[in-house]
Amino acid sequence: MTSGRELLFIGGYTPGTGGTGPGISVVGREADGSLRTLAETAAPGPSFLAMHPRLPVLYAALECEEGGVAAYSADPGGPALLADGASGGSYPCHVAVDPTGAWLAVANYGDGTVAVYRLGSSGLFQGRPKLFPHDGHGLDPARQAGPHAHQAVFGPGSVLHVTDLGTDEVRRLLLGAGPGEHPEGPVRLAPGSGPRHMVHHDDRWYVGCELDGTVAVHDSSWREIARTPASHLAGPNQVSHVEMSADGRHLYVANRGPDTIGVFEVGRRGGEETALTQVAEVGSGGLWPRHFAVSGDHMYVANERSDVLAVFVLHDGIPVPAGESHKIGSPSCVLALPTGAHR
Repeated sequence: MTSGRELLFIGGYTPGTGGTGPGISVVGREADGSLRTLAETAAPGPSFLAMHPRLPVLYAALECEEGGVAAYSADPGGPALLADGASGGSYPCHVAVDPTGAWLAVANYGDGTVAVYRLGSSGLFQGRPKLFPHDGHGLDPARQAGPHAHQAVFGPGSVLHVTDLGTDEVRRLLLGAGPGEHPEGPVRLAPGSGPRHMVHHDDRWYVGCELDGTVAVHDSSWREIARTPASHLAGPNQVSHVEMSADGRHLYVANRGPDTIGVFEVGRRGGEETALTQVAEVGSGGLWPRHFAVSGDHMYVANERSDVLAVFVLHDGIPVPAGESHKIGSPSCVLALPTGAHR
């Protein structure tokens, strides 16, 4: 038990995976707003984390050439390893749990393979994963010579949506009697856009595109209805994470290169969302904002290349620096939980 008002689980790159991080860190935000490291658990390159929707189980993508995935106890005193397994491919960069807690999806960036594990009542892996390899390429010979699965999102109708940066697609797998028994066709996005992370809200898909630095808006049929630059600052931009505010008014986009968080108002016309309007663009509090989390009236930004977690307070949806930051090696993902959640 901690006196902090919020717990942050932070994953990142470790010395064996090109970074300086300790593995999985647990950081508490105290009542006065200060941040304090509560525990650290060694892990090989836990670049992305996900929490079970009901159980105190934390999952990590272990981003190595021979990729792994692991389940840990979500313990403020230090996550303990509960189980581990293969990611089914190379360099896994994302994990996601479906809302019912029945499936765990792993996106392997290295070779594009998606793995889906069935989870038992304890939240641990049951049997071997179902594997979904892919092929294809995009316009950029350096970044799109082959498939690169980057994020898995469980969408409406038990469909698993996977952004593939290498093939400019959103791959769709229908989870019925067994995961992916009836795969649907992929959605083809703008050539050379490099879709990375996306979020679903009110029958709209918002896709952050890493290679062309844009955010695209698609309707429920995956028809593109808007596309806008993710940053209005000069220079190249590699979009990383996107997230919607809890009230659906604002979309947040992390921009690597400009090192900013773009804030977009969700436009509506005739009751339908049609576009995005940038209402603010604020410094991320460090270099290379790889990921961020929005929790209540706070935003936490993992700035990978400056080894810092920056804290913002949201004022009418706009992030304002809180004057607090926390040093941590190569952070690439942050999860925020209220103190006492999943106890």
